[in-house]
Amino acid sequence: MIFRIHTGDDGQSHFEDLDIEKGAHAFSEVQAAKSCVFQFHEAGYIQGWHLAPRRQYLVTLSGRGEISIGDGTSRVLSPGDVMLADDLSGQGHRTRTEGGESWVFLSIQLQ
Repeated sequence: MIFRIHTGDDGQSHFEDLDIEKGAHAFSEVQAAKSCVFQFHEAGYIQGWHLAPRRQYLVTLSGRGEISIGDGTSRVLSPGDVMLADDLSGQGHRTRTEGGESWVFLSIQLQ
């Protein structure tokens, strides 16, 4: 699964599926990266409402993380899943680990 979380005109975060087969922007051109870092959230980690600190890809390596938005929907990131965090304003989203193990992911920070 590859998706984007972004701020809509309503100030709320929304999910958007990115489809490599349909030529989504994320797959159609080279993107410059500023830095990357391996991160993890321990089992039981919960983070309240927050914004993405910058445009960045999160690539799940192990464990599972859940992202929830204001309308009550959520997505669970499993190993191999990719999210483009692009909700830099508005209400933001909530994050938590799911299951009994740490969520390990690679954060690729874009310019």
